[in-house]
Amino acid sequence: MHRKIVFHIISHLDVGGAERVAINIAESPTEGIAYHVVELIRAHSDFTDVLIKELQDHNITYHRGWIPEIHFHYLFERLAALTFPLWFLWLFLKYKPQVLHSHTEMPDLSIYCFFCLFPWALKRCKIVRTIHNTRLWTGMQRTGRRIEAFFIRQNANIAISEAVKSNYQAHYHDCPPIIYNGVAPVKQQPYSQLKAGKINILFAGRFEEQKGIDTLIEIIKSQKDSAIYHFHVIGGGSLASLLTAELGGFTHVSIREPLFNLASYLASFDFLLMPSRHEGLSILALEANFNGLPAIINACPGLHETLPNDWPLRVEHNDLNTYLHLFNDVLPVINRHEIQSIARQFAEKHFSMRSMREGYERLYAQAFKA
Repeated sequence: MHRKIVFHIISHLDVGGAERVAINIAESPTEGIAYHVVELIRAHSDFTDVLIKELQDHNITYHRGWIPEIHFHYLFERLAALTFPLWFLWLFLKYKPQVLHSHTEMPDLSIYCFFCLFPWALKRCKIVRTIHNTRLWTGMQRTGRRIEAFFIRQNANIAISEAVKSNYQAHYHDCPPIIYNGVAPVKQQPYSQLKAGKINILFAGRFEEQKGIDTLIEIIKSQKDSAIYHFHVIGGGSLASLLTAELGGFTHVSIREPLFNLASYLASFDFLLMPSRHEGLSILALEANFNGLPAIINACPGLHETLPNDWPLRVEHNDLNTYLHLFNDVLPVINRHEIQSIARQFAEKHFSMRSMREGYERLYAQAFKA
């Protein structure tokens, strides 16, 4: 049987929620579809090697970007997007994909540039574009509006949450359908740096303003005299030096580099702390739900949807007094087994891998019939 070709265009082969979603879809066992992963910017981390092995193990064809991943005012990302059509045309003509599925802004810009240069290619494939974030095109609003108009004309947009949908509707006056990101349980392994006799709290993610780093610092400082908590802060980003400066002198916190395959360690911890200001739809929160790690969340857009509305570890507007109440009065006595079960059941109902894959493959099927 001749297999249909779907290209997933991602920013880089590295750790990231959107990249994880693309690879999860590409690992679908559905017969008759051949998935390819196309990298825009050539990543070079330890995670890159592991992701490449994962793609190879699942017999997924991948294509590496030309421009190296160098962070300098988004210069290299934009250069990669602008040069993308020149090397992607060869892949497009060779494999003749029926679907191009774009994830995040730089791949979106790349696809837009490609079809601006080669508009005839639109007759040969369908575009699917997943909107992963509630805030788009920071610093590129004018360009972003042209790109959004293009995706709206192509009827390409899919939102990953109610928060993403409502934000997109408010800014671009279009109402995309929702396909929730899907997650599955993973085999757990022990995290070797746990502190025995303590309640081990995990924060994991990018050290950026969006993730509520200022609130995280306040919370950790508030527990400096507590004998029962140890905080594990895992990640990296532009606020790493601030975290080190503010928390480096405390013994109840450990700050470490990103940990690949973090989902396989989640059950080792007691609670996950997520003071994010906004999310598209947090993959980490869903992974925590599936793998037995109760989350303390700020009820921000894209995060409150991952748990029931009556979730007992929910904080409104990152209110520090509510966090203090949870840490001082609730966490030491709460029935973790009971809330683990509640979170798992909620995730299985709303965010299964099977539902996500089936949702996207129904869209692809429309292109296959054309």
